[in-house]
Amino acid sequence: MSGKGVGASVPRTEDDRFLRGRGQYVADWRVPGTREVAFVRSPVAHARLRGVRVPEGCAGRVFTAADLVGVKPVRAITSIKGFKLSSEPILATGKLRFVGEIVAVCVAETRAEAEDLAEQVELDLEELPAVSDMLEARRPGAPLVHEEWGDNVFIETVEDRGMTDEVLAAPLKITREIRTARQCMFPMEGRGALAFFDARLRYLTLVSATQMPHIVQLGVADCLGLPDSAVRVISPDVGGGFGYKGLLCREEVVLGWLAQTLGHPVRWLEDCREHLTANANCREHHYVVTGYATREGRLLGVDCVAHVDAGAYSVYPTSAALEASMVASLIPGPYDFRAYRCRSAAVATTKCPILPYRGVGRTGVCLAIEAVMDGIAREIGVEPHEVRRRNLVRPEQMPYDNVMGRHFDGGDYPESLRRAVEGIGLDAIRARQARGEPDGRLIGVGVAIFCEQGAHGTTVLASWGRPVVPGWEQAIARLTVDGDLEIRVGTHSHGQGHETTFAQVAHEVLGVPFERIRVMQGDTLYTPFSTATWGSRSMVMGGGAVAEACRILGERAKTIGAWLMQADAADVSVSEGCVTSASASVTLAEVARAWYLQPQHLPPGVDTGGLEVTAGYRAKRDSGTFSYATHAVCVAVDPGTGLVEILDYVVVEDGGVLINPMIVDGQIRGGTVQGIGTGLFEAVPFDAQGQPLASTLIDYLLPGAADVPEIRVLHMETPSPNTTFGAKGIGEGGAIGPPAALVSAVNDALRPLGVELQGVPLGPERILEAIAAAARKGGDA
Repeated sequence: MSGKGVGASVPRTEDDRFLRGRGQYVADWRVPGTREVAFVRSPVAHARLRGVRVPEGCAGRVFTAADLVGVKPVRAITSIKGFKLSSEPILATGKLRFVGEIVAVCVAETRAEAEDLAEQVELDLEELPAVSDMLEARRPGAPLVHEEWGDNVFIETVEDRGMTDEVLAAPLKITREIRTARQCMFPMEGRGALAFFDARLRYLTLVSATQMPHIVQLGVADCLGLPDSAVRVISPDVGGGFGYKGLLCREEVVLGWLAQTLGHPVRWLEDCREHLTANANCREHHYVVTGYATREGRLLGVDCVAHVDAGAYSVYPTSAALEASMVASLIPGPYDFRAYRCRSAAVATTKCPILPYRGVGRTGVCLAIEAVMDGIAREIGVEPHEVRRRNLVRPEQMPYDNVMGRHFDGGDYPESLRRAVEGIGLDAIRARQARGEPDGRLIGVGVAIFCEQGAHGTTVLASWGRPVVPGWEQAIARLTVDGDLEIRVGTHSHGQGHETTFAQVAHEVLGVPFERIRVMQGDTLYTPFSTATWGSRSMVMGGGAVAEACRILGERAKTIGAWLMQADAADVSVSEGCVTSASASVTLAEVARAWYLQPQHLPPGVDTGGLEVTAGYRAKRDSGTFSYATHAVCVAVDPGTGLVEILDYVVVEDGGVLINPMIVDGQIRGGTVQGIGTGLFEAVPFDAQGQPLASTLIDYLLPGAADVPEIRVLHMETPSPNTTFGAKGIGEGGAIGPPAALVSAVNDALRPLGVELQGVPLGPERILEAIAAAARKGGDA
């Protein structure tokens, strides 16, 4: 092998075009005759829409719901018992339910002209009381988002496993109330779509910045009343997704309808205000969580009441049930206890729908259970990491089924914790705290450990009641006439480097020179159907499918190559791009030449499928893999300004066998920066009228280079026994741990002042308020 197979830190193939400005995004597509689109959006959170007045002379350029005859609403259907269905009209009719909801669409030669048209459209509104807080939305008499429901609850999930009076009478009872802010996802490229009818191929073609091309194909076809086979979705280079582009959005349906109706191409590119206020909210949770423990800090049980603000509608295909249901199943985390109770609700409010964001549900869950661990440590007077160590699932217990039946497929969680504590230099930090800082700042250290279920298979997703359940992930492998290898996959990269890692897998199996392997993705016309890229599944499922397709292709090549060498097929092997026997070899290019150009040299009974293979893959146990990590952070907090500086950051992760450790490092560091944003900076607040108060990057603060230290990533590799090469998936993990670790560290720093903060973000104002409140309390005492 050339050293470019599984386990090699191969530079990313795609970076050559990205770094030279040659990437091809939706905004780079040019189709003659394209018109630009702008949307009229609701200025209020809750109102009766009594009418829409379109300016005179705008016929054929401005369209409302009345024009979209026969277009069906977006309906995220799930079979989960008790779930209340919402119908999201493509253009609003009857009632408006959040600021930014689409009411009309305007088409013009340029975006500026389309926006000018939108300014002239007048809305006749009867404003209704808004409900912008999920807890208020559950109170009797709260305004109803969907009157037909009778309340504001999409779904409420109840789990009760082994919670006995004996557990409830435990010596220690630690309760914490935690709230996480709404965030905005903010990939470098926002949403965008270009729609046109391809007269030659007879497809309604949608070029969209999506991470789920086949799902968008299904959704657009359904809403427009078309057969799936009449819609083609092309997803070119995608500049980040994080879940934001893992759904069907109204704009895609509107553009499809416009292209059909007007007979010319139309394009929409999201702007920053649309992104922040109307399209990209996520991660707003509330927890009241109680841990029951022994005097030695051994956790006996956990009781939790959780709420998720799901906004006004369910998103397709995940539904509003996803996050609340996951919260209920994920609270136990990596800990070993047997009594658990949780009531978790997805609540409707007059805000834009919440979307699944990197680490769906796990970031808040990690914060909640780790706050309990820190509370136990405070109560019994030991180091927080020691309480965690006493409660973690041990390696000798693996494989392990936790209290919720989640099957941990292997690992050494205590060792991950030990390495992180050692890596951050805990003893030195404690000594530094004792000395004090010359500038008066307070030093703190925090840890957080979590596990991440990825590569969910049919068994898990069917139980979630999803309308589209993943099955056998497929890949296509084709040997070309000149011996190059083409790989086609249904998963789709939005920054993960699949063009590189899938080529590494193929190279590992067949030995075709790495530079002669092409990975094709993002086009429903040429790639196998897939639920695509989400939930840390692509390397496990897509990579497994690539390996299987290449293995079968190799067997076919062996048959032909052995015949060409007059050897027994059982005595030859495929490696280094050749079919080799004990005494000779032929290249795969020679095998391809025989198949395509010189069939007289083929053996009798050759597989007539030739040198193109479609193969499916599913893990041996498809309940998912479990990667895990420990995050350790050292911070300095200025009690005069409330500012937090991150001094050091260590991540110890175990994602099974790493296909490309360099890409994994990038994934972990990128995710950690996002988690730092969650912990310290990012929030989309709303006022009592449901107005979002962060509509520009002046209002919404993202972490910058100066806010992020050098993140040290240390690897452990515990192969999964259930997957090809032992990979576990690692795409979301970096974003899960930072908020919990940062809260732990800031509280450690502020402990001398009697301060304990819960929830995120930990902005300066919040820290100063907590310090002032503690000072007043101390004065009263």
